[in-house]
Amino acid sequence: MGVIVFDSKRSIVFSNKRADLFLKRYKLPNEIKTICRRIFDAISVSKREELFPGEIHIHKKLEGSQSTWSFRFGIREQPKPFVSVFITEESDSHKLDMNMIRNQFHLTRRETDVLGRVLNGLKNSEISDDLDISEQTVKDYLSNIYAKLKVENRFTLASLLFNSPEFKHS
Repeated sequence: MGVIVFDSKRSIVFSNKRADLFLKRYKLPNEIKTICRRIFDAISVSKREELFPGEIHIHKKLEGSQSTWSFRFGIREQPKPFVSVFITEESDSHKLDMNMIRNQFHLTRRETDVLGRVLNGLKNSEISDDLDISEQTVKDYLSNIYAKLKVENRFTLASLLFNSPEFKHS
């Protein structure tokens, strides 16, 4: 999960590694800063609870991504006001039963981590950054995955898994 924290000037004062990867790949939706501004405005006039009584969620498809992204807001008023935005990806791999795939093809946990990211459309360099491993290690894991699933490339890998009803969540 990515986390970005904004201060009352709507500047990013913290972002974790996953959020940094997200920001490297995609543009933060305009609605995020707009909602942050409105939250800070409400806090400044002591109406935050009245204007934002419940949880705030945005679900959005982003340009260049096949996934739907979820943005959930957390608000802290004391001692200093800040807004946290929690970013999660509702990705294609979540539609598959990765444990079943792992067990059926005797994948290691790390191979399963790499497989999920491949199915979500990440490049080797992005997988490397995300898992904090070298690109060569990603390639090695991919070779093992291809051999175990008896496929030759990403396309046939994805076709095999997404077109097999046995691997889909019901």
